[in-house]
Amino acid sequence: MSSASSHPSAGPDRRTVVAAVGAAGLAAALTACGSGDDSSDAGSADAGATATGAASDGGGTALAKAADIPEGGGRIFKDHGVVVTQPTAGTYKAFSAECTHQGCAVGSIAGGMIVCPCHGSEFSVTDGSVKKGPATKGLAPARISVSGDDIRLA
Repeated sequence: MSSASSHPSAGPDRRTVVAAVGAAGLAAALTACGSGDDSSDAGSADAGATATGAASDGGGTALAKAADIPEGGGRIFKDHGVVVTQPTAGTYKAFSAECTHQGCAVGSIAGGMIVCPCHGSEFSVTDGSVKKGPATKGLAPARISVSGDDIRLA
């Protein structure tokens, strides 16, 4: 008698299912980032560039007022998948709200760090770099524009 299963697998293997779920999640995240939803979420300036009040007040989804983003901290906009921070007075940055370790959404901002609740990774509010693992890669920059007191997705 053979030790191999006499019931061949009729469905896809685990690797195929994981890849398909990952692709669907990425598509959903990209769609959400491009939506016109007014819920609280933010984008970032160019790859770590600073957004200031001098930016144009062109399109983009309104996220918050500048006064809503605490100096030295930030705010997570879950509906848009972004985090907006104000590392120093008048300097605004934005990053993806998806932890680079295993894709969990970051959950809080404290002590100058963006914190992932799943495994404890911490990222700098200044540049999104990893300050505490297990993540080994920083948060991806996102695009925002700041005009007067309005912060918008760019």
